[in-house]
Amino acid sequence: MQLSNWLVFCSVALLTTFSPGPAVLLAISNSVAQGPRRALTCSLGNAFGLFIVSGVTMAGMGVVLATSAPAFTALKIAGAGYLIYLGVKQWRTQENSFSTEKFSPTPNAGWRLFGQGVSVALTNPKAILFFSALFPQFLSPEAPLSEQFLLLTTTFSLCALISHTFYVLLAHQLRDHFASPGRVQWFNRASGSVFVLLGLSLLTLRNKAA
Repeated sequence: MQLSNWLVFCSVALLTTFSPGPAVLLAISNSVAQGPRRALTCSLGNAFGLFIVSGVTMAGMGVVLATSAPAFTALKIAGAGYLIYLGVKQWRTQENSFSTEKFSPTPNAGWRLFGQGVSVALTNPKAILFFSALFPQFLSPEAPLSEQFLLLTTTFSLCALISHTFYVLLAHQLRDHFASPGRVQWFNRASGSVFVLLGLSLLTLRNKAA
């Protein structure tokens, strides 16, 4: 792959990953509730999920989703349902996410957060369709396909981690401004509502077979 093509891909990947979405919102929410270190554990899970999504795309699932309405609808409903579940859970929580006591470790919290990040990546049909549409634009037929996919997926995952780190640290720096009970409730309901809206937006997503 030519360096110029890779730099263009980096620009597209950074723009995409810095755009607010389910993974970014989850990173912010976990940064507030669990602290930056645990929030990045969730982001690592998301990066791992992106590798799985890329592998699925290589296996041809992107074509299946683009041409099979039932398969696309099933994944779309699963992704929307998971985001709505996260939103309702966040909305209903009465805990003070900004309390420093929230940073105390809990059993298996790391694995739970890692799995949460993986789940968000795997249940978003936009990810598979994004990889299916984007990757072919940067692939060279003269070079081995597997090496190019590995390079592009690693690059995209690193861009996602850079984006999440930025939002996680920003949320951590601003947490003291939201420490009052009223602002805590506002944050929980606002972030919960955004999760629900993102889930509902997935239900409006269409593909060529729909």
